[in-house]
Parts: sequence; structure tokens; C-alpha cells
Amino acid sequence: MKIILVHRWDGTPRSDWYPWLKQELEKRKWKVVILRMPNTSEPKIDAWVNYLKKIVENPDEEMYFIGHSIGCQAIMRYLAQLPPRTKVGGLIFVAGWLKLQNLEDDDAEAIAKPWLETPIDFSKVKEKTKNIIVILSNNDPYVDYKEHKNVFMEKLNAKIIVEKGKGHFTEEEGVTKIPEVIKELQLMIK
Repeated sequence: MKIILVHRWDGTPRSDWYPWLKQELEKRKWKVVILRMPNTSEPKIDAWVNYLKKIVENPDEEMYFIGHSIGCQAIMRYLAQLPPRTKVGGLIFVAGWLKLQNLEDDDAEAIAKPWLETPIDFSKVKEKTKNIIVILSNNDPYVDYKEHKNVFMEKLNAKIIVEKGKGHFTEEEGVTKIPEVIKELQLMIK
């Protein structure tokens, strides 16, 4: 069992709830890799997808991916490029987005623009696994949870979980643990 975690824009392997999750999953004897994505303050699609291709060798049904925010997009774009018969165990997306609101400034909008405008082949993503969970918050400043809930259900047939008051699931918002991720992983793996 191997878990690959892709952090958020401006994240590191030590950000937010990632160290807690790694520790909890390793207690259960699961192998966890929290990637340190390239140029995290100015993420670019090709750089992040190519990094995943380079680091993740031989994805299979014993491999599970967890993404946070832009990390969810990186995972979807990576999976869409894998050979057709490749399958993975499952996906858990925390605060995943396809549209953004309330970006801080023009620089942030310029960085986000390619991620917002470059289509994702959802049918290819959906082919890779039947286990897709999306965890959203009802007060995320960047992600309209009602809109995204419907989009992820429609495009990926995802199970949606809406948490109350978790914002964008960052430590700045007081989120250092997400027990729901462990619970959903355990359900997937059974």
C-alpha cells in the first residue's frame, strides 16, 4: 500500500495537515510519500505533471493519491496522461478546484490562469479508479463548495464530503488534522 500526497500551491511536505497524516498512516504500516513539488510559489502544469511522472513509478491498484488544492489538479492531469489500462487504488481530493474566487492579486490570477483554462480529460481520470472522494469546506474562501460539489459528482462520479468551517484546509485556518481522509482511505482499501 503506497500513498502519494501532492501539496497545495505554496505548500511543502511540512505544511498544514500533511505531517499528521503521514504519521497516522505510517502507524497503520502504509508507505507515505509527500512530494516536494517544484517551484511551489509559481506552480506550472507541465512542471508539476512531469515531476509526478518522474517520481511515481509504476502506478497500480496498490497506490492511492491524496491531493490538496492545486495538488488535486496536478494528480488529475497526471492520471489523464497515463496509459489506458493503468489503474490506481483511489483518489482523495481536499479543497480541489476547477474555478477560483477571491485571489489575492494579479500575480495570483496569472499563475492560476493556465490551471483554470487548460481542460482536464475527466473521462480518462475516471477510467483510472472507481474510488474518488472530494472533501470540501462550506466556508472555503477560494472554492465555491456548492458549485464544485456538483461538478465533481457529475464529471468524476465522486463521493462528496462537505466539512463545516475548515476554510481551505490550511494550518493558517487551524486545520492540522483531517480524520475524514483516514476514514475514507480505510473504506477504499477494504
